[in-house]
Amino acid sequence: MQDSRTRDSTARDDASALRKTRVAPSSSRMLTSYMMDIEQLLDEQQWEAALREALDLPQIAAALSDTQLTVNRERLRAWCDEWIRPSEPDRNARCAEYARVTEMVLARSDIGEGATVPSLALRRLRLRRLVRTPPRGFTAGRVAATIVPDGTVAVETCNILVETAHRWYAQSAVHDQAVQANLARLAVLR
Repeated sequence: MQDSRTRDSTARDDASALRKTRVAPSSSRMLTSYMMDIEQLLDEQQWEAALREALDLPQIAAALSDTQLTVNRERLRAWCDEWIRPSEPDRNARCAEYARVTEMVLARSDIGEGATVPSLALRRLRLRRLVRTPPRGFTAGRVAATIVPDGTVAVETCNILVETAHRWYAQSAVHDQAVQANLARLAVLR
């Protein structure tokens, strides 16, 4: 009887210690608004603007993961390799699509070999901190009949990058102290 009480007490202590060491999950209004803006731009068929904003997401994520808010080409590629991929690459027919998106991100970035702060991308993210628009969500089916070929590429690319950013935030960034500190820092900058 004594052994079961001791085990129960030890299990409770271990669970309590584990809860104290975890970073409490949160949501980022800035990131959510940024991604909603991309969906809004797609909804309004502003392909170029939506694509520009979506292609900045990997730079933003890689910079947020660094305590100095910097990113270099190597870290950007590593982030893309880790996060822009299908969940089951061996059984996913769209692997080429994910590889194409990674190459677009890297080709578009103006990052050199040294570490730089993606200030324009972070500034656009920061502008979303006070936005209070209700979530609308993009529905590809609603505009599918009117999408031109450039729009199709933009919609596919933006969807991949927004899904990737959501997955990155939910699985990693929400518990990453550097990301959470950087988001808080960006929220108070004027």
